[in-house]
Amino acid sequence: MKQSQLFTKTRKEAPSDEVSKNAQLLIRAGYIHKEIAGVYSLLPLGMRVVENIKKIIRDEMNAIDGQEFIMSALQSKETWIDTNRWDDDVVDVWFKAKLHAGGEVGFGWSHEEPITNMMKGHLSSYKELPVYVYQFQNKFRNELRAKSGMMRGREFVMKDMYSFSKDAQQHEEFYQKTITAYKRCFDRLGIGKDTFVTFAAGGAFTEFSHEFQTICDAGEDKIYINREKNIAINDEVYNAETLKKLGVHADELEKVTTAEVGNIFNFGTKKCEEMDLYFNDEQGKRSPVHLGSYGIGITRVMGVIVEKLSDEKGIIWPQEIAPFTVHLVTFGKNENIFREAESLYYDLKNAGIEVLFDDRDAGPGQKLNDADLMGMPYRIVVSEKSAENGGVEITKRESGDTEYVDPARVIAYFTEG
Repeated sequence: MKQSQLFTKTRKEAPSDEVSKNAQLLIRAGYIHKEIAGVYSLLPLGMRVVENIKKIIRDEMNAIDGQEFIMSALQSKETWIDTNRWDDDVVDVWFKAKLHAGGEVGFGWSHEEPITNMMKGHLSSYKELPVYVYQFQNKFRNELRAKSGMMRGREFVMKDMYSFSKDAQQHEEFYQKTITAYKRCFDRLGIGKDTFVTFAAGGAFTEFSHEFQTICDAGEDKIYINREKNIAINDEVYNAETLKKLGVHADELEKVTTAEVGNIFNFGTKKCEEMDLYFNDEQGKRSPVHLGSYGIGITRVMGVIVEKLSDEKGIIWPQEIAPFTVHLVTFGKNENIFREAESLYYDLKNAGIEVLFDDRDAGPGQKLNDADLMGMPYRIVVSEKSAENGGVEITKRESGDTEYVDPARVIAYFTEG
């Protein structure tokens, strides 16, 4: 992509009403546009990051036999009444609307009830179990506070997966597979070492759950962790009974601030009993299905990554989710230098290396500052100075390390390691 053709614009300042670092940087770098508090549009750069995050998660969900589908965002009131979760006193984040034709619909904040209702037309025998389905979809939550940028939105992109199993053992096996798959996701997303599987309350979902909490100063949660034992407990369930159950003592735990990036819930058979989802088991007995629910906030993860992986200059994207691997920059009036940069641009493209070429008519300061702000893993500068030093200048965004490389060796630099 040539930057002169890219639909984006960097800014020196973020909107005055935007207080979160992640949204400030993403807006300034041209990744998102703020519509209202807690609602952001993804611009082309932001879309590329989100699609890369989704690709990682899709890889890992498919690896544990998940099948991708997509459900409607508009939901029937009647679907939620049987489980009492249409009640605003039970679920306080609903967006609801009245239909001109009569009746009322909700904008999906989660999909346990709709997917369970759908499965009533697909599951009747143990031979049809288990089923694992997932989707990437915009969710809507009427949050009271939406001041954390992409980390707490009123509209956001979420991966939600649902498992339907014939018994507790089959369910538990998949539940544990999902925990392992989530760990792989967060490792690939660059935040694995600071992300902990956390014992937590279930809220509007179940009595207890497991959250995936990432240490982050801008987070809204407090958890207690034991790094050596890899145990984490959410502040909301931190008590003597929980400590005893997990086999830890209070003096072994460190209190940290975190952001929730994922969660998993075991509904057992309760919801399927409420919604009359049964199957005939091996003995022909009518039995309720076991339900599990597994979420990762895609745009929330994007915000957490920016909070953690950024500096005073801008964003530092992990390579697997960066919109481009290379930000190619050239400046000056020397036509030969520009042609050399343009030739390198096409060589990188032809080699399958994602490259953003800053071909704009702008000064060196603006181009270099924009490159730092936008945060591609590598910056290549083609200039008269770099030519005098024997090649092109390659800088790693994360470390700031710079070296000069012969133009003929640039492709090998990226493909051969």
